[in-house]
Amino acid sequence: MKRPTLTHSFGKVAFWSILLSILLLIVMSLSITLGAASIDFIVVWKVVLSKIPFLQNWITVDWKESTETIIWDIRLPRVILGALVGAALSLAGAIYQGVLRNPLADPFILGVSSGASFGAALVMVFGWQIAWLGKFTLPFVAFLAGLASLMIVYYLATVERKMRVETLILSGVVIQAFLGACLSLIMALSNEQLQTIVFWMMGSLSLTDWSYNQIVFPVISIAVIIAYFFSRDLNMFGLGEEVAHHSGVSVQRSRIIMLVLASLITGAAVSVSGAIGFVGLVIPHIIRLIFGADYRMIIPLSVIGGAIFLVGADAFARTIMAPRELPLGIITAFLGAPFFAYLLRRARRGFF
Repeated sequence: MKRPTLTHSFGKVAFWSILLSILLLIVMSLSITLGAASIDFIVVWKVVLSKIPFLQNWITVDWKESTETIIWDIRLPRVILGALVGAALSLAGAIYQGVLRNPLADPFILGVSSGASFGAALVMVFGWQIAWLGKFTLPFVAFLAGLASLMIVYYLATVERKMRVETLILSGVVIQAFLGACLSLIMALSNEQLQTIVFWMMGSLSLTDWSYNQIVFPVISIAVIIAYFFSRDLNMFGLGEEVAHHSGVSVQRSRIIMLVLASLITGAAVSVSGAIGFVGLVIPHIIRLIFGADYRMIIPLSVIGGAIFLVGADAFARTIMAPRELPLGIITAFLGAPFFAYLLRRARRGFF
């Protein structure tokens, strides 16, 4: 068993976080340049900086209005949404793996994604539209459906006000299978909406609108802060529940808070992007192998690493068969599955 170390200083966390953040900005900038209309890297930065009040007077406008529209209204919102979704899924995966002490745990283990997908499919098939929500009806219903599935899983797993990890995972598997069957039924009854449902289920960042980013960003930001606050508890979970309890950790309370937090951010991510696999499974493993098992390192670096991975994967999905766009989940599976197989072969002694 590999025990987490607590020797990483805040300075080391800050150093690697800044370094990976710079890499993230570079990947995001390169992703914006790619597409049917090729755009220069420098122009991308000029357009972005021209939108900042204190810097706009220092930028000379030497680009076309159509170029600015492509960058600011189409590609940048999509790239930022990809970064937010990648960060959310990677953070959720890190939390699940830490709390459940299961190296194969991912953001979809408790059936939240199946619930969200089922809710989204209902909206697509029946054309539901909530007047005061408008275009936000689909992600709102998807999030509520994911939350409802989470509550059912917790209800099934709780016996005499206690919840065991094994029962929780089994409850998640049962609900996920049931909702998967319901989703298959909806798809079988749908006609022209079938292709839309399938494409959405395989993952897509087609909801390219600043308003979606404004909704998701606060959720992810608050989740990162709360998760980092519980990083010590996650480190203690890695040593076993008994050790964690004797170290002053309220095992039951911390477990419930972290699982609910991970499930909520998973629901938020899936509601705007569909089910995108392997991000929350592979990225935390990479961070753990490189930087160790201290969650004060794993949490912030998994967030940034997940953002980098998904932004890059989305750029690949948009351009490899242009002008046709591949579902994002296919790209993450092709990239993540072989690498994860390599990790399993390399780390035969386990990850914890």
